[in-house]
Amino acid sequence: MPDLTRLLDVQDRDVTLDQLAHRRSHLPERAALAAAQSEAARLDAAIGDLQTRLHDIELAQRKLEDEITAIDQKSANESRKLNSGTVTAPREIQALSDEIDALGRRKRALEDDELELMEQAEPLAAEVETRSAERAAVGAEIDRLTAAIAEQEAAIDGEATTVRAERDAAAGDIDDALLDRYEKLRARLGGVAVARLQGDLCLGCHVSLPAVEVDVIRHSPPDAIVTHEECGRILVR
Repeated sequence: MPDLTRLLDVQDRDVTLDQLAHRRSHLPERAALAAAQSEAARLDAAIGDLQTRLHDIELAQRKLEDEITAIDQKSANESRKLNSGTVTAPREIQALSDEIDALGRRKRALEDDELELMEQAEPLAAEVETRSAERAAVGAEIDRLTAAIAEQEAAIDGEATTVRAERDAAAGDIDDALLDRYEKLRARLGGVAVARLQGDLCLGCHVSLPAVEVDVIRHSPPDAIVTHEECGRILVR
C-alpha cells in the first residue's frame, strides 16, 4: 500500500508536468507570434516586389539618361560642325540642321518617357515607405512577443524543475517493476494510470465496479496490486 500511495503522488506530479508542458506549448503569445511572423513575411514579399519594380524603373531611367546624354553629345557635335564654317554647301547645311532638329525631337520624346517613369516610381516609392513602416512595427511586435514567450517559458521551466524533483523523490523507493507498469499504463491511458477506489467508484474513469469485483478486491491481500477491469487502471484502496 505505501508504494501505491507514493504512486499516486508520482501521478499527481506527472499530471502537473503534463499540464505545464501543455501550457508551455499553448501560450497565447505563440499564436500571436505566428500571426505576426506571417504578416512580416507578407510585408517582406510585398516590399520585395515593390523594390523590384522600382529597380526595373531605375534601370529604364538610366538607359534613357544614357541615350539622352548620347543625343546631347551628338547634337553638340553637329552644332559645332554647322557653326564652324567648314560646311558651306547648302545641302549639307540643311542636312545638319535637319539632323539637329531630329535629335532635339528625339531628346524631347525620351525626356517625356523619363518623366512618365518618374511618375510611375513616385507612388511605388511611397508605398515602399508605408510598407516598411508597417514592417518595422510588426518587427517590434515580434520582438515583444518573443521576449514574453521566453519569460513565460523560463517561469514554467522553473516550476517544472521543482515538480520534477518532487516526482523523483516520490518515485525513489517505489518498486521498479511497479513503476515500469505504471509508466506503460500511463502512456496507454491518457496519463492516468492509478486511481483511488472510493466505495465502488473508480475515480480514474468514474465508473462503478460490479459488486462481485468490489468484493474480490476487498478480500485481496493488502499488498496485492488490483486493477479495474473496465479501464485497466491500478486501484488504490
